[in-house]
This record gives sequence, structure tokens and C-alpha cells, in this order.
Amino acid sequence: MPSFQFLLFVLVLNLILAAINLRAYRWFVEAFAPAPWLRRFVAGLLGASLLTTFAGRLVSRAGYELAVPGLFVLAFAVQLAALISVALLLCLDLWRLLRRLGRFALAFRRTIDSQRAVQPEPEQKPAPAPEVAVSRRHFALQAAVGSTFLIGGSSSVYGSLLGRHDYVIEDVPIAIPGLSRAFDGFSIVQLSDIHIGQFVGEPELRAAETLVRQAAPDLIVLTGDLLDHDPRFAEHLGRFVRRLEPLARHGVCVVSGNHDFYAGITPTVSALEAGGARVLRNQGIVLGDASAGIALLGVDDVRGARFEPHAGPDLTRALASLPTMAGRVSPALDLPRVLLCHNPSYFEHAQGRVDLQLSGHTHGGQVNLLVRPADWVFPHGWIAGLYREGSSRLYVNRGFGTAGPPARVGAPPEVSRIVLTV
Repeated sequence: MPSFQFLLFVLVLNLILAAINLRAYRWFVEAFAPAPWLRRFVAGLLGASLLTTFAGRLVSRAGYELAVPGLFVLAFAVQLAALISVALLLCLDLWRLLRRLGRFALAFRRTIDSQRAVQPEPEQKPAPAPEVAVSRRHFALQAAVGSTFLIGGSSSVYGSLLGRHDYVIEDVPIAIPGLSRAFDGFSIVQLSDIHIGQFVGEPELRAAETLVRQAAPDLIVLTGDLLDHDPRFAEHLGRFVRRLEPLARHGVCVVSGNHDFYAGITPTVSALEAGGARVLRNQGIVLGDASAGIALLGVDDVRGARFEPHAGPDLTRALASLPTMAGRVSPALDLPRVLLCHNPSYFEHAQGRVDLQLSGHTHGGQVNLLVRPADWVFPHGWIAGLYREGSSRLYVNRGFGTAGPPARVGAPPEVSRIVLTV
């Protein structure tokens, strides 16, 4: 059953969405003065979609299958369209507010001036025909609001029906200092943020498998948020990993994400290991040998400690787990280091200690129209692509699935093919 905290979160979220829906409806009525039947239709559509998304969250969280997943995708699309439209119309709201403040300031100044001196009668000028001015303003309002609704609606429909399945393979060559020539050209295929659940199922997993096969990797890494929130989908994850494992000569290595802890880290790890993956929980392994290989490190998600007392990322512990040699420092510690960590924020702690960190979590913003709101949310600005801090590099994968609205706009789902070079 859903927890009290989850119910409270969903309630607050839906109250915010209700306010957004109400603002969108008022803009529609003000701009177009529709017939009563059309008002009722739009109000009913917004209300029904809001209730449907609310019910979908509760049904999914309670552990039941969505009877008609397509209906919930449509409901989310309507809500996303309202959200995008109202966000764009905020500019018009701001302009109206500034205009009202300007009028107030001008009237106030005129009042002050009139108290200081008697003003001569202003010269009478012929005023424009009021109906013409009003007509022009109303036409401009209709054009602005109509264009905004068109942009919001079309973006939402595209993102829900096409954008979330517009998969791409990103080829990312990265030079690693000290890399052995035996590993020059070594390819790591990264999948992240699959969010297996109500909106990501077997068709999407088959598409991911096809893309991984096409990339022909030496190693496959999964960098967290593999499940959305439901532990019942762990068996789907296990079967998926079992199909991936033969596609790379070094197999599949995995680290946890925050959603994997939401779903339950124990069933998630059990399914992954049953599928043949190596789950790195603050652990490290050596690919190749200790004199000419790679130290592959994996740490828990940064939010893991909220769910388990001894969870959370610990790079020192991962380094200490590398193979040791009696009586002297292990040469494995001098190997190039590749770190798997779900949240790119950990790069703040890892830079200078690893050569490359592979992360996900951000979804590249997931819905980016004109601007990328994730740039305002994530403090370091590590949202998508390759970054460099000193001698360390960070690659942030945009993710393969979706969280929240099942839609992607301006952030296509990706499979990353990282190619290490000398």
C-alpha cells in the first residue's frame, strides 16, 4: 500500500497541477470566449486527465497493473501540455503585471504633480476608435495564447508518442592518461535510468537490446534507476540482464540508483545477480591484469543511506577492495580508474581520484523546450554529455526511460558508447 509520505507528495503535486490546469482554462476562456459546450469539454478534459494521472500513480504504487496504459499516457500528455503552455504564458503574465505596475506608477506620479501645481488643460486629441483598439488587442491576445497552446500541445504529443522512443547511440571517445595500448579502443556501452515499470516494458527493453548489440561493446554498464519504483518488475530486469550479458566479452556491471532503493535494493540486486551481472556496491574490479588493465569502480547511490544504514557512496572503500598483493602496494591502484556512480553530483568528491566517472540520473532534463529547467535544479550544471574538471572527466548519460510524465522533449533517450583511447 502507498505510504503516507507518498500520498502527501502526490496530493501536493496534484494540487499544483490543479492550479496549473485552472490557469490554462482561464487563459483559454479569456482569449477565445468559447461556447458553453466547448468550455465544459475543455474543463472536463483537464479534470479527467488530472484525476486519471492521480489514480494512475496510486494504482501503480499500490502494486496493480494499469488496465489501459495508453489511457494514462494520454492523460499525462494532456497534463504536460497544460504545464508547458502555462509555463510559456508566464511571460505574458509577467508583461501584464509590469504594465499594471507601470500604469500605477504613472497615475501616482500624476497625482503628486497635480498636488504641486495646477496643470493646464491638455490639448484634446482625437482618440482612436475604441472598438478598433480593443479588437486589435484581443486579436493579439488570441494569437499569443493560441500559439502557446499549439506549442505546448504539439510538444507534449510528440514527447509522449515519439520523443520517448527516439533512441540514439552516442559515440563518445575519451582519452585516458596512462591507458595501456592493449585497451586502446576499449568500448563501454552505458545504459542508465531505464525505469522499468508501467511505461517501460518489453518493447522498450527489446529496443535497448538491439541498440546494445549494434554497438558491439567490450563491457556493458548500467548506472542506476533500472526499476522505476515497483519491485515486481525486478524479474523483468533480471531477464533483460541475462540477454545482455553475452553481448560483451567482459559482461555487465551495475551500480544502484535512487529509484532502485525506492523499489527495494535487495530484490533489485538479487535479480541482477541472477541475470549474471556484477553489482558493484562500493567495490572495484580489475579488467585485464594488474599491470595493464583498468580499475572499474562502483559506488552506491548518494541517497542510499536513507534506506540502509551502511549504504551510500564510498570511493575509498571501493579502492580498498581492489586486488592486493602481500607485502607491497597493489599495482591495481595505479591503473586508470573508471567510476560508475548514478548521481553526477558525486563527481565533486571523485574528481582527482578517478580518470572517468559515468553517471545518469538527470535524464538530460527530459523535457526541454526553449530552455533546460534542469540547469536551475542541479547546482553543478552536470546535466548531459562530457565534462572535465582538472585531470578527471565526467560523462552524464541522458537515460533510456522516463520518470514522471512518460515523455521526452529535447532530450532523446540514449545508449552511450564510450570508447577509451590512449
